[in-house]
Amino acid sequence: MSFTLESYLESKRLIVEKGLRDIFKKPGDCPKILWESMKYSLFAGGKRLRPILCLASAEAVGLPEKSALRIACGLELIHTYSLIHDDLPSLDNDDYRRGRKTNHKVYGEAMAILAGDGLLTLAFQWIANPSGYPEKYKKNIGSVIYELAWHAGYPGMVGGQVDDVVSEKKKPSLPKVLSIHRRKTGALLLSSTRLPALLAGVSSAKVKVLTEYGRSAGLAFQIVDDILNETGNSKQLGKSAGSDRERGKMTYPAAIGLEKSKKEVRLLTEKAVTSLKIFGSKGEPLKALVRHMAERTH
Repeated sequence: MSFTLESYLESKRLIVEKGLRDIFKKPGDCPKILWESMKYSLFAGGKRLRPILCLASAEAVGLPEKSALRIACGLELIHTYSLIHDDLPSLDNDDYRRGRKTNHKVYGEAMAILAGDGLLTLAFQWIANPSGYPEKYKKNIGSVIYELAWHAGYPGMVGGQVDDVVSEKKKPSLPKVLSIHRRKTGALLLSSTRLPALLAGVSSAKVKVLTEYGRSAGLAFQIVDDILNETGNSKQLGKSAGSDRERGKMTYPAAIGLEKSKKEVRLLTEKAVTSLKIFGSKGEPLKALVRHMAERTH
């Protein structure tokens, strides 16, 4: 049977949606306004790329989907928190995300900050719960949590965000852009591909392959984002187009131009695809996903 990406994306998206809604069935002791604010951004219609990458990586290494889904949902909670905070007036000051008003425009800045805090901590609570895994995987939960904290924290996503902020209006530098992209966006995408392997306890060779894949795919994804911000329109993107240039952001097009940026995406995509030979047919979803990420228009 041939692999069809469209049906794969939709089936996995539905699995992730159900997993996220299971987390948000009842507010419990959570204040109602905070609960609503978190749900507003979490269920705003995102592509669920990170959790789908996580599920695809789990397939490649033979990790059961039920166990991988806990990590996948945690990754989406962290990603959503980062978007809420990125959109704040003190950072990117965006009014729209995914085609509708950003969290702080609806619930106010204070509640948006707290919603992000709530989603971040809930992610670690959800992934760390040992009752969600078969006995043979429980010994690896600590390694998963440690790595996720590393990639989500100042060595990864938060540090990349800091450099992104302090580099605004400065002369574009390719080494600086590369550093920002590998951490601000690439770190969490790398977690999406590595964490299932760590939980499953597979060989170091397979972990290395998924690391190479994740690094290449993550960087290509952000370069495409840079290109689309430069060439797309706000309706396509669901957020303000041309905002990177207006703010003097460090981007690949600003550093090396649009055509060289597009070439780099092609090179990184093929590098990611080539790295997956060790997985044979089990790597087909990952191959299709990285190509999809490179060719997307929003």
